Amino acid sequence: MKTITDTHSKTIGYILWIFGFTGSHRFYYGKPLSGTIYLFTLGLLGIGWLIDLFLIPAMDREADLRFEAGEIDYTVAWILLTFLGLLGIHRMYMGKWLTGILYFFTGGLFFFGCLYDFWTLNRQISELNSQGGSF
Repeated sequence: MKTITDTHSKTIGYILWIFGFTGSHRFYYGKPLSGTIYLFTLGLLGIGWLIDLFLIPAMDREADLRFEAGEIDYTVAWILLTFLGLLGIHRMYMGKWLTGILYFFTGGLFFFGCLYDFWTLNRQISELNSQGGSF
């Protein structure tokens, strides 16, 4: 049986929920498809966004079970991606220096690399944590 480790923060989830019409809290909890839908529908016209106020504890528990805890902190990586993603700082934090520098000089590979990271960051961190941290 897998031990539950707190990989994601409810506090950060609720802070991101404030901007939930962009889907940010859903991306954070590893739900990129619904995050993208929220982004393009303004949180399902606000209805889904309001319902998520009550679903965040369950999304947090699911993320804690689904993703591997370790040396790389999910919350730090998500904050770096959200605010400095075009500069590749989140990739450097994860030990992916080459792509981090590439992002730095190309605006997150012309923004498309950042979109990819919004879809896959939790999985990337989980894989690195299961291998014992950054390279």
